[in-house]
Amino acid sequence: MGGAVRDELLGLPVGERDWVVVGATPEEMTTAGFRPVGRDFPVFLHPDTGEEYALARTERKTGRGYRGFQVHASPDVTLEQDLARRDLTVNALARDTSGHLIDPYNGARDLTDRILRHVSPAFVEDPVRVLRVARFAARFREEGFRVAPETMDLMREMVAAGEVDALVPERVWQETRRALETDRPDVFIETLRSCGALVRIYPEIDRLFGVPQPARWHPEIDTGVHLLMVMREAARLTSSSRVRFAALVHDLGKGATPTDRLPGHRGHEEKGAEMVAEMAARLRIPNEFRDLGILTARYHGLAHRALELRPGTVLRLLERADALRRPERFAEFLLACEADMRGRKGFSERPYPQASLLASCLTAAAEAPTPDPGGLSGEEVGRRLREARLKAISDLLDSRRPPPSAKVKDDCGSE
Repeated sequence: MGGAVRDELLGLPVGERDWVVVGATPEEMTTAGFRPVGRDFPVFLHPDTGEEYALARTERKTGRGYRGFQVHASPDVTLEQDLARRDLTVNALARDTSGHLIDPYNGARDLTDRILRHVSPAFVEDPVRVLRVARFAARFREEGFRVAPETMDLMREMVAAGEVDALVPERVWQETRRALETDRPDVFIETLRSCGALVRIYPEIDRLFGVPQPARWHPEIDTGVHLLMVMREAARLTSSSRVRFAALVHDLGKGATPTDRLPGHRGHEEKGAEMVAEMAARLRIPNEFRDLGILTARYHGLAHRALELRPGTVLRLLERADALRRPERFAEFLLACEADMRGRKGFSERPYPQASLLASCLTAAAEAPTPDPGGLSGEEVGRRLREARLKAISDLLDSRRPPPSAKVKDDCGSE
């Protein structure tokens, strides 16, 4: 059913297979050994394979939001009726046990034409579909897919009717996280903005579009355009959804810069860190994403200036980032910073020596000799250890940095 058939026809790896059972009752399924697991509608696990088998069903809108549905599952519901409740034609595909393709809504044709098109006008009944279409647009952009104009029109109608305002935080984050795992997470943001949903779901992100930046550091000028470029670079650099989230939120503070200070954004880092924390609380974003997002928003400007930082400043950055205890997170922070640098017009292929320099400083600090604690207070041991780390960083910087006459120019900027 659905995604498994779609991916098979596209020649993509097929993950889990879901099955729809027509003409059966829950009692017949349990008698056959299937284990019921569905809470809102009859879904069962196969006794041998563990695959999901759902009874064919229809849904009727009874209230606002994605939970306002009445489900009807009975032996008289046909497969075509079940497929009609799917969001997109490319997801309304099935194969019977003989392998015959069942395609009542021309999903195969839309796969060939690379179109994401809604199945029926009932599409407007579930606001989650706005997020899902944006996610599918992100997932399949590299395959050439586009959202059908008439489907985009329906999404705009749903936004205007206030349907997306009924989305619960957990579902917004679930779809966002899955979008961050796609090849083109930037398309998720673009699609939400095109239909007007971005300002309702992520107002702090929508606010970035149209905000100017200094052309010296940002030839692309527009902060929103920069954000999309950074997300694309993050996707090129790593599959980590945490890094991609950090890329998404690294410049939130620029949306709060007073207009009389534009195009400069001095101090946006600290404001941005506060905004990431507020967003994470509102949408119940997991701590591991929140913490890396805050770290990146607060310190990406400092990381960009690594080639000119004093040893003491580098050590304070490592300490405030908790890099000595969390080196794996610091590595992800550096990837997000690299994505920020590369996500600028004409910067995509530029080197980012700041990352390797700061990583080497962390290694040097971690390998600094621990003082003999004999006869020393804990406070004194800590002070001497910090001095040893500072010396290790200083020695490394002296050996790695070019002389003033050949100093590498930092083209990242802090605004």
